[in-house]
This record gives sequence, C-alpha cells and structure tokens, in this order.
Amino acid sequence: MNIHLQKSKVKSQKSIVKITGSKSETNRLLLLQALYPNITLENTSNSDDSDVMLKALNSQFTTDHLQLIDVHHAGTAMRFLTAYFAIQEGKDFVLTGSPRMKERPIKILVEALQQLGAEITYEEKEGFPPIKIIGKKLTNNKVSLPANVSSQYISALLLIAPKLENGLELTLEGEITSIPYIKMTLALLNEIGIETSFIEDKIIVKPQFTIHNSQLTIESDWSSASYWFSIVALSEIGTQITLSSYKQNSLQGDAALVEIYKNFGVETVFNNDNSISISKINFKNQKSLLFNLQSSPDIAQTIAVTCFGLGIGCHLTGLHTLKIKETDRLEALKNELTKLGATISVTNDSLTLEPSEIINESISIKTYQDHRMAMAFAPLVLKVPIIIDEAEVVSKSYPTFWDDLKSVGFTIASHL
Repeated sequence: MNIHLQKSKVKSQKSIVKITGSKSETNRLLLLQALYPNITLENTSNSDDSDVMLKALNSQFTTDHLQLIDVHHAGTAMRFLTAYFAIQEGKDFVLTGSPRMKERPIKILVEALQQLGAEITYEEKEGFPPIKIIGKKLTNNKVSLPANVSSQYISALLLIAPKLENGLELTLEGEITSIPYIKMTLALLNEIGIETSFIEDKIIVKPQFTIHNSQLTIESDWSSASYWFSIVALSEIGTQITLSSYKQNSLQGDAALVEIYKNFGVETVFNNDNSISISKINFKNQKSLLFNLQSSPDIAQTIAVTCFGLGIGCHLTGLHTLKIKETDRLEALKNELTKLGATISVTNDSLTLEPSEIINESISIKTYQDHRMAMAFAPLVLKVPIIIDEAEVVSKSYPTFWDDLKSVGFTIASHL
C-alpha cells in the first residue's frame, strides 16, 4: 500500500494526540510478566512488535513438544525470546523470522547464553536465525560479551537473570552501546523489587524467584513522539501539539528529543496530567548541527529529515547499530534523501548532510520494510507533496500513525 500525501499543515494550532506505551518498555515488561505472573500492566504498546512478543510468550503453553515461533521483523522479540526460551526447562523451540531477520546477527547473544549453559544450535546459517533452543536450568552465573554491538543482547540476559539459580554477573567488553536502554532494563527490574548493580563494566543481578504483586503503567513511546517533534519543527510558529503521556524523568533514551529539538525551535512543556505540549517558537536557524546519537540511534532518521526540511546541515555520529536494523538505515537514508535533492554522505557510524534549500516534489520514498523510514519522511509533507511506499509498515511500532496525521489536518490523497 502506497500513500500519497498532499502538501498539508496542522489544521489547529492546538492539537491533541494519544500515543500508546513504549514498545521498549512493553516488551521488557511482557517478558518479566511471563516470569512473574503477578505483574499487571497498563498502557501497553499496540505495536506489531509487542503483539508478536505477547503471542510468542503465550504460545509456550501449547502441548507441542517442539514449537516453531515466528517473530517476523521484530528484532527485540528475537533477542529477548532467545534468552527467555533458553530457561524454559523441558521445552524445545525453533525461533525464526522474516528473510531480513535471518540476516540479523544473533551469535553474540547465543554464545553468552551458551557460557551460562544454554543449549542453542543454528538451523541454517551459523550466527543467524533460525535457531533451535532446548530449554533447561542454567546454573552458571558469570558471563562476558562485547558491549558495542547491540544493547538488546545485554538486556535479554538481564531480564532472565533474576530467575537464574545464582543470579548473573555480566562483564561488558569494550565501549558500551545505548546505555539508556540498559539502564531502562535495570530500572524496570528494580521497580518490581529485584536487586541490581552497574559499576564500570560489570552488572550484577541478584536471584529472586518471587515478587510482590505489582501494577506498572508504561510511559508512552518517545520514539513515536519524535515524528511529532519533527512536524512541529517544520510547521509555522505558534503550532502546538499535545502528546500523552510522558515523564520528565523518563527511562527512554529517546527523551533526548526535548533538548535536541530546541535547536529547531521546538519548546516542550511537561503538564500536570503527564502530557507534554510541544510548540514551535521563533529561533535562529543554524547553518549546521552536530549530534552524537549513540544513546538514542532510533531518532537519527527523524533528525536527518527534520534538518533537510529546514535547510540545515547536520553531522550525526554514534550510528553503528543502524547497519543491523530492519534495513541498513544509513544507506536507506542516503538513497531517499538524495532522491529529494539532498547532498549526503554516510560511513559505518555517521551521516553528514549538507545545507540545502531544494526539496524535490512528489518523490516516492522507499521504506525498505522499515517503519521508521515511513514515519521519519512523512513530516516533509509540510513542505512538498510526497509518496510513502509500503506505508503499512508503520504498524510495527505505531499502527495509528496515518490516522493520527489525518486527525491534525494532513491530507492523504490516495491509498494504492
């Protein structure tokens, strides 16, 4: 399905948009809820990824001896479920996914689990899904792994750690990637009463086999909010959009948006009802900006497109994890921004965009089966008409995205 977006603007200077819970928090808490059933959750994500995670966790209750679990494009589910199924004693699983998922490495996590005693083998290509997992009791408690590839490997181990007989002592080797996501995992463990420590390169999680009844309300997703920050940045001065529901002391690394988007004239106010109001104010348009996004790489696409729409250059660093996402996001950004008229270059971990005042109209943006490509480019419709290919991919993290755009005045001309 392709979507044709006519040049639009936000119809009301004060619009309200409800965004459901963080996908990152939801998937962590769904796994913890499976380990500790007396956890109840409010404001869970309505994303495809969280739906896949929930269905996979529920599937373990079938009577099949060997269960085939397909996570499709859900990278978080693949990593977290690999660890979770490894400790399900007496149950066997084959964990697979989409063709792209079979190209996304999992060897580092598998080897770490094998250090703990897990029984995991590769069904096709060494180091990649699909994998066969024979669930068993893991008694080893010390493991080390490279920390500069994906924080999801680390979080996967931390989430199962309190159910290990001797807990976990995890040593991180090299530069640590996406520390906010590791801290999010530890904070959620602490919130349900599990003792942890994170000192220098070592994380310790104490064993805990039962917890008190816990009810947790999940904060709304900051990654999903990023597209609204971009919309406000590209809108007229005075435009305001209110989003619910967010915390000033967020566990999500993408909350860095609040500070980053001040550079684009976007002011954020935290309201008493846990909503935020983001407004376009007058600002001095800088020629070029530098951002290190190592702690929040998922907003890189949004920021690059915002800069292009405003005619601002940028140099974005800390992006090495984008090479192994739903697509190679750096190459995808380069391809699609170039079609729009941008001068852009990328390396393995950075992106450089030159200032430009030209935006080509009615260009078809290829999404590469990546939800963030579709949503990051949509705000450009405030400047020119644009076409988004495979627009349905937004359901991976934000299923109501196109309806929410229509609700604030965007004109979707056709669905093909």
